[in-house]
Amino acid sequence: MKKTMVILANYADGEESYGLLGPQMAATIIQNNTDYECVVVAIGHDFDKEVVKKNLSQLTSGDRQIIGFSNLGGRSELWALAKELKAEGATTILGGPQADVDYTGEVDWKKYPHRFPGVSDSFSLALHGPAEQLIPFLNSRDKEKNDRVKGLLFTQNGKYRINKQDRWNGDFLNKVNWGNIYRLGTSGLEPLSITSAQVVQQIGCPYAARTARASIDYPTNLKDVSLTGKGSIPLSLRGCSFCDVARDKGFSGNLPLDDVLIQIINLPEDAEGRKIPFELINEAPLPTLPRLLSAIKQQGVRISQVNLVSRADWVVAGQEKIRTALKLAKAMNTRILLSSIGFEAFADSILRNLNKGYLTDINISAIELMRQLKEEFPQNWLYTTDDGASHGFIHPTPWDSTETKREMNTIISAYGLNWDILPRQSTPLIIHHACGLGDWARELEAREGITLKRTASMIEWW
Repeated sequence: MKKTMVILANYADGEESYGLLGPQMAATIIQNNTDYECVVVAIGHDFDKEVVKKNLSQLTSGDRQIIGFSNLGGRSELWALAKELKAEGATTILGGPQADVDYTGEVDWKKYPHRFPGVSDSFSLALHGPAEQLIPFLNSRDKEKNDRVKGLLFTQNGKYRINKQDRWNGDFLNKVNWGNIYRLGTSGLEPLSITSAQVVQQIGCPYAARTARASIDYPTNLKDVSLTGKGSIPLSLRGCSFCDVARDKGFSGNLPLDDVLIQIINLPEDAEGRKIPFELINEAPLPTLPRLLSAIKQQGVRISQVNLVSRADWVVAGQEKIRTALKLAKAMNTRILLSSIGFEAFADSILRNLNKGYLTDINISAIELMRQLKEEFPQNWLYTTDDGASHGFIHPTPWDSTETKREMNTIISAYGLNWDILPRQSTPLIIHHACGLGDWARELEAREGITLKRTASMIEWW
């Protein structure tokens, strides 16, 4: 008889019904390879803890209540829920991005009490890397075998035990059950109808594949602190300085085309019999996009829309590939949405401190190309905020100044970026304790003898 495991996942309130690739793929792997049924419960910010616990108790009845947590986005109230469930006898498992560093805590936190201490008191275990690593644990009741479960983190004799993670295996990534996600309604768990999904083609980011030296400036707007130092702080970075995912996943390459096609074939269909829109999880999608669309066409699969995420410099470098892909999209009666470009800023000094690897002129070149493509392929090319795109724009930052404000306002006005590019709200710079800027913040504290506040796993720089 199958038992039931639940994965709780962070979900935005008030948004359309989008799938959660990581948790739902993990649930599919668990259900297909263990004695457990596995469902995903999407938890918004406004949730009733007692209602959640009641539903979990009903779902996971038995002598071994196992509850996973994934994609938590630094939400401390979910850590608190996990801690309560653990105290009540459940096995709570932290998975997803940054599971290892959030479990073990910030660098040297035992020496510096103000630093983030991690959440090992909330979770029985953590899992870093592929979900299939959990299969031996779930299929065995012998807890002494934890030391042989790859990717597992746990405490042993008061110390952290961190098992080496396994490589990503495409055999486990080519199928997702998109019907196993629920939300809490007035009458309990209600199935969530997915209208937008994700298809994984690439693990990690190529820009994070190499380590580069960078110098990050001192902050210009750290309030109520007299900084004695001047200049910058040298760092070794992989990817953008604010990106914690780069450190978490690095770059593990692309999946075989056949594995990507299987995922697309298994997507739900819309009312017209076409596959629902999906985001292609690939930080550098353009070089392989024409080949993928050709393969989809040859398979006779009808798709409605492909959503892409890319860096601005890769858009500029891949413009011929985009045109080739758009010609195919036109023949297939489908759309390509450039759903997010990480522009991040329109001031050169801020882009350097974010370690984007390019300056404002590349951002502008990408925007001009996007607008030109809209004239060439008006029915098949989408990129604006009205089309559903949400391009990266980070503001405020620690390096804002009168000069950067003037520089950005000039460019925003000259190129009319408010019309089609800028999001309705900017995103303040978030420094996760394990990203490159986490090292910058700790070095700043050491040099200047200051203490920056921590909010959950984030470092406050303001």
